[in-house]
Amino acid sequence: MDRCDTKAIVDWLADGARAAAAPQQVLLELADRLVESGVPLWRVAVFVRTLHPHIMGRRFLWRQGSGVTVSEAPHEMLQTAEYRDSPVAQVTATGLALRRRLADPGCADDFAMLAELRGEGVTDYLISPLIFTDGAVHAVTWTTRQPGGFTDAQVAGIDSVVAPLARVAEVRALRRTASNLLDTYVGHQAGERILSGHIRRGDSETIAAAIWLSDMRGFTALADRLPPQDLIDLLNRYFDCQTPAIVEHGGEVLKFMGDGLLAIFPIAGSDSEVGAVCRRALDAARAARAMVAGLDGVPGVNGQRFGLALHIGEVLYGNIGGGNRLDFTCIGPAVNLAARIEKLAGRLGRTVLTSGGFARHCAGALAAVGQFVLPGFSDAQDVYGLPDESGCPPGVTDDAAREPGAGLNSLGGKGA
Repeated sequence: MDRCDTKAIVDWLADGARAAAAPQQVLLELADRLVESGVPLWRVAVFVRTLHPHIMGRRFLWRQGSGVTVSEAPHEMLQTAEYRDSPVAQVTATGLALRRRLADPGCADDFAMLAELRGEGVTDYLISPLIFTDGAVHAVTWTTRQPGGFTDAQVAGIDSVVAPLARVAEVRALRRTASNLLDTYVGHQAGERILSGHIRRGDSETIAAAIWLSDMRGFTALADRLPPQDLIDLLNRYFDCQTPAIVEHGGEVLKFMGDGLLAIFPIAGSDSEVGAVCRRALDAARAARAMVAGLDGVPGVNGQRFGLALHIGEVLYGNIGGGNRLDFTCIGPAVNLAARIEKLAGRLGRTVLTSGGFARHCAGALAAVGQFVLPGFSDAQDVYGLPDESGCPPGVTDDAAREPGAGLNSLGGKGA
């Protein structure tokens, strides 16, 4: 009787497969080791569910001579007949292994994918449950082209690695889940800082950044007249107009505040880097403005309902909060000034306004709007806007806003 010695593989997995940095490397080494031990594998696939707003799970697929590929499945896949009628769905629901000896003429053809495997020369198909310590069931499939399929000894060799493989998969999946959740709720860069140990209240640093602060005009009135679900759907569509543009241009969304959005574009390095970051932030602002202007389905929600301030400066970036409830955010005078400019945009009927400091790094792309006294700031602030925007909304005029003889616009009262 043939024999497969998998003890060294079990020990390697029990030790955490530490030499393999990434999950795909774990599978690659595992499959290669099993083949060397006498298990004639042709294909191995590991299916692991994950906690992610868009992704239901990931598949790691090893093929003999082709290495490992990784693919992701959306949540919608769970509702498809292809998934519901698959061996993976059955095994994850029951927690029981399943085997189909395709070389046997009497083998049941109860799953559509079996015919495909048979057409590829597969003679045996085994799917094992990967049971995590919380009871969640994931799966790993094993196939061979060996005439007659797997022997009993080879199946025993495979069975011996399933439990330690589940432990390794769980550890890797938990870390990825933590990373996914932090990316989702605090942003990628902030999430990396938290995972690296920056979790104490007051743990912060001063960084230079371009600051993005925006909100939706007339949100309170919309909230009063729209059904709750319609309001949530509108907010999601509205933020979808901004978030991709911010991320694609190197920014990071720190938080959503009702209809407001705070983001930063971190700056590191020379003066030329400052200019590049500001230009990217301005490009993101133009893209977001165009997307918001294209919103449909809600009367009055268009580009004129969108206000955005861009500023540049140093911010305190880190943990703030009380007790064991912390928020990873940025604060400081630069953020306060951005907030005042964003309110000013609404008073002037502008969608995008920037500080003078920001505009200096975007030569020719912005036009001077004027000098304004803003709440909390003793000195008048130079404010710039997009050249294709001008004018005030009904009820606000340049004459009414201008201080007589001062040459300064004073829209800095309470609520400006």
